[in-house]
Amino acid sequence: MLILLLSLWLLWTPDRDLAQLQRSYQAAPTDRVTVLGTSLHVRDTGPRDAPAVLLIHGFASSLHTWEPWAQDLSQHRRVIRLDLPGHGLSHPDATGDYTDSRSVALLLALLDQLAVPRASVVGHSMGGRIAWTLAATHPKRVDKLVLVAPDGFASPGFAYGEKPDVPATLHLMRFTLPKWLLRMNLAPAYVDAAAMTDERATRYHDLMLAPGARQAMIARLQQSVLVDPVPLLKRISAPTLLIWGQQDAMIPFSNAADYTHALARIQLVALDGVGHLPQEEAPERALAPLRDFLRSDN
Repeated sequence: MLILLLSLWLLWTPDRDLAQLQRSYQAAPTDRVTVLGTSLHVRDTGPRDAPAVLLIHGFASSLHTWEPWAQDLSQHRRVIRLDLPGHGLSHPDATGDYTDSRSVALLLALLDQLAVPRASVVGHSMGGRIAWTLAATHPKRVDKLVLVAPDGFASPGFAYGEKPDVPATLHLMRFTLPKWLLRMNLAPAYVDAAAMTDERATRYHDLMLAPGARQAMIARLQQSVLVDPVPLLKRISAPTLLIWGQQDAMIPFSNAADYTHALARIQLVALDGVGHLPQEEAPERALAPLRDFLRSDN
């Protein structure tokens, strides 16, 4: 018993101080917007009168995942990226609601507050699922849709219409999350091991230790009840670009066929030698087709 207690004490990982995290990862004090009662970390760059692009990150990530793309796109477009509630520097949702419908409502309210009637929407993984849900349910708000290794189709542990079975080991994340363990779990997302730099691992670790973040992420998982995406996908009228690493170990590249079958106006960019995070692992390879797609008339 003494050895067990000692082990738990050594592995205990408390939350980080929010003010310290903001000094490290928030570009400006003005990068905060209260939307539907929740304080969000939002970075809004580029010409205000240019076409807008909204970037939505994936699970356990933050707006920093888009840095190379945002810097490039901001030269000619208004680029809006945010940390979803309970991720990065955004506070946990004031309502405790982490469903996709709540996420869509928050995004629409954010765009309204920023006076953006329409935007091209880019989403990665879980953010991809939120992005295509937004495009399907509010087509007048979406110019173009870009899905990067999107989530949404059933997979082991995630069946349609059922709450996922969140393992007990994941609940322990609220109390213990040493950096080496997080890094070990992040590593399969990259084909190139060099992409998992210490700086990147530190950023992921720091932001997952933001106050309330771990509880919020577990709640989001528990509330992620999938619906059959095909009827929604068939409602999407926006031209769509699908970007996928062919060696994705998180969401298999074979799922791309489900999207190409369901969406009428879709282009697929398959990246050989790339994993689940093209925007981090191979930002330039994925950025070139993204630029062309956003510039095109379609």
